[in-house]
Amino acid sequence: MDIETLKTAFVAFVRANQDYAPFVVGLLTFGESLVFLSLLLPATAILVAIGFMLPATDIPFWHVWLGAALGAGAGDWLSFAVGQRFKTAAYGLWPLSRNPHLVTRGERFFLRFGAWAVFIGRFFGPARAVIPLIAGVFLMPPVLFQAANWASSFVWAFLLLAPGMGLMEIISRW
Repeated sequence: MDIETLKTAFVAFVRANQDYAPFVVGLLTFGESLVFLSLLLPATAILVAIGFMLPATDIPFWHVWLGAALGAGAGDWLSFAVGQRFKTAAYGLWPLSRNPHLVTRGERFFLRFGAWAVFIGRFFGPARAVIPLIAGVFLMPPVLFQAANWASSFVWAFLLLAPGMGLMEIISRW
């Protein structure tokens, strides 16, 4: 199954099951933010498509935005906990074991920027997959991690959903 087919199926599912949209989008962003699934899940394209679809549905934007942000924050929280618990042994698990360059680059980025790496890393696909894990491995203070994690998850979700929503609102008024 290719990415386009997956994206189309997911958007159609959300449209058909509007009451569950915030929950489904939250699960999607949870998977997108979870260290081992993030490299496999094309959630960014799906979220942008959902943003474009929202004006044609009865789904309130703020519900979907909240679901997306909570899912993303929870995924990073779990990735951070995995790093705290398993330390560098987590680097040996697939798919990270097949992409050691991601870990090396992620460690350098984290050591250079600290909490800002957690915030900024959310916006870059490969970094999003490893930075929370690395923050846990390096025993970043949990309060500092969570502040960067939750702030970035709300901004990230808004930036993916709002442009499509806003553009479609403008087009529908013409």
